Amino acid sequence: MQNTVQFYKYQGTGNDFVIIDNRDLEFPKDKNIIGRLCDRRFGIGGDGLILLENDDDADFKMVYYNADGNESTMCGNGGRCLVAFAHFMDIFEEKTTFMAVDGLHEAEINSGTVKLKMIDVQEIRIDGENAVLNTGSPHFVQFVDSVQEFPVYNKGKEIRNSPTYRDEGINVNFAEKWSDHEIFVRTYERGVEDETFSCGTGVTASALVFMKDKGLNAVDVKVLGGALKVYADHNGGSFTNVWLEGPAVQVFKGKIAV
Repeated sequence: MQNTVQFYKYQGTGNDFVIIDNRDLEFPKDKNIIGRLCDRRFGIGGDGLILLENDDDADFKMVYYNADGNESTMCGNGGRCLVAFAHFMDIFEEKTTFMAVDGLHEAEINSGTVKLKMIDVQEIRIDGENAVLNTGSPHFVQFVDSVQEFPVYNKGKEIRNSPTYRDEGINVNFAEKWSDHEIFVRTYERGVEDETFSCGTGVTASALVFMKDKGLNAVDVKVLGGALKVYADHNGGSFTNVWLEGPAVQVFKGKIAV
């Protein structure tokens, strides 16, 4: 017999997610089911699926799955969308804390804009002219010219599947400086295995690389799906008080058999 689940669809600058309230722990955490729900032709469609669950030490817990059905590392835009969903569910009023795979996060919401505190970043590793760092998920950052015309899918897939990164996978970001305080970022995401309209941890990673180079504490970031902002304090190559800010919107809700 098939069970029916209530789902909600959210997007944060075009990065879209299926969100399910799983505080009763009834949702079947099956890779094939999750992959089908994320499928844009045979399911709901999304870059990932997020479960909201209870947590003993925070207001709620985030459990994140990539579109391929595998449980994954931190997703920044997904975290912001889940905060908007938790606010919609009256779990908190303005400020909240939630547990994710990379630890405890703080967040706040104001008129549909969600500001999410990311993990501290201790090191940016230089790989030739490129940078590698972990902002809750592993990221490769390369600054290029004419990023809007850049072959993100082909080059991103090539780097993600290179011998260095093939086994564990890496998210690949291509960024371009647009002004002294603004960059444009496009990202090829592992697990989705395609370019997404936005990647929160990738935007954060790219902004931190730009901050380190330019000595900034805030960067405006354009993505295919809109605009975000990253704030951080830095001392040399390490960063603390890292915040990702931008919109998170409920698109629709419904029920589906699993």
